[in-house]
Amino acid sequence: MSTTTLSAPLMSLSEASVEALVRSFMMIIFSEIGDKTFLIAAILAMRHPRLVVFAGAFGSLFVMSILSASLGHLLPTLIPKKWTQISAGVLFLVFGGKMLLEAREMQGGNGKIQEEMKEAEEEIEGDEESGDTIPLERLEEGEGGGDVVPSSPNSRKRSKSLGIADGVRNFCSLILGPVFVQAFVLTFLGEWGDRSQIATIALGAAHNVYLVTLGTVIGHTCCTALAVVGGRYVSTKISVKHVTLGGAALFLIFGVIYLYDSLAIPAEEFSMPISPAGES
Repeated sequence: MSTTTLSAPLMSLSEASVEALVRSFMMIIFSEIGDKTFLIAAILAMRHPRLVVFAGAFGSLFVMSILSASLGHLLPTLIPKKWTQISAGVLFLVFGGKMLLEAREMQGGNGKIQEEMKEAEEEIEGDEESGDTIPLERLEEGEGGGDVVPSSPNSRKRSKSLGIADGVRNFCSLILGPVFVQAFVLTFLGEWGDRSQIATIALGAAHNVYLVTLGTVIGHTCCTALAVVGGRYVSTKISVKHVTLGGAALFLIFGVIYLYDSLAIPAEEFSMPISPAGES
């Protein structure tokens, strides 16, 4: 009798863990394949050593996954869990509807992904030609970044902030290598505020933060490895419209599930627990 009583919660916990992992993994797969960060890794891997590009891009996505899931983990401490479930459901429904509309406007084939590829190439070339960092050879010779003197207080402040950012990037380039830093920075900037980041925050608010982080990290590992090994070939074979439709269906299903789950949460959790005044 006791064995049956104990096995039911354990089975429920195991199912919840698998569910959180699968949802996080599938969300990343459908969000990232053919995305700009996917194409950036693919293009950089054709110009530089693949292992270095993978390390830089994956390192960036690993940090982003931890930050996003942790932020989602903090939300239930500020907002009742029932509201976080409802918010996650609405968020996934909005993203799913938006992806569905985007897919309807797309043409068949890989024309859309070719446009994304061109934009990613322009972004990489702009980063390489912007002159934001001092070439490694000049760093080794101990040269500075120029003798231009700002002409106004605003330009001085802007120049100072840019100088700090350039100094940090030059230092990291000197230690880790310019290719690693370029892959890390471009991937981080491309992922910041992206649909997958916001979805990761929503998942972190609804599930165990460690499981969500693990699921997203595994998903990013698969996507980044695919991009680095054969991103250019994959981009010519897949249809972004079909991937977007699949992602839209997945997000809509998630939205319905989270809204349904929120109905199972007791109504008392709509309000934040308030400690009595006499308690310390």
